[in-house]
Amino acid sequence: MRVLRSKLFELEQRKKQEEIDKLRGVVKSNDWGSQIRSYVFQPYQMVKDLRTNHETSDISGVMDGDFDGFIYAYLEMNASQN
Repeated sequence: MRVLRSKLFELEQRKKQEEIDKLRGVVKSNDWGSQIRSYVFQPYQMVKDLRTNHETSDISGVMDGDFDGFIYAYLEMNASQN
């Protein structure tokens, strides 16, 4: 009974982990060169999303949390791929 109980427990744990992995999606590492955005403060001001090539010169707005342009560009990129 103990062996059966442990195997059932292990099976249930595996199912839960698969569900969590499915909800998380793809997890990328933080390796060199895997950055999402590039921020330039001097000699000019620019923020560029390296995935979608969306860029803006409103660096103050981005630093204050205005990511709408980047979000829309990312959603448009994903919509065109599907």
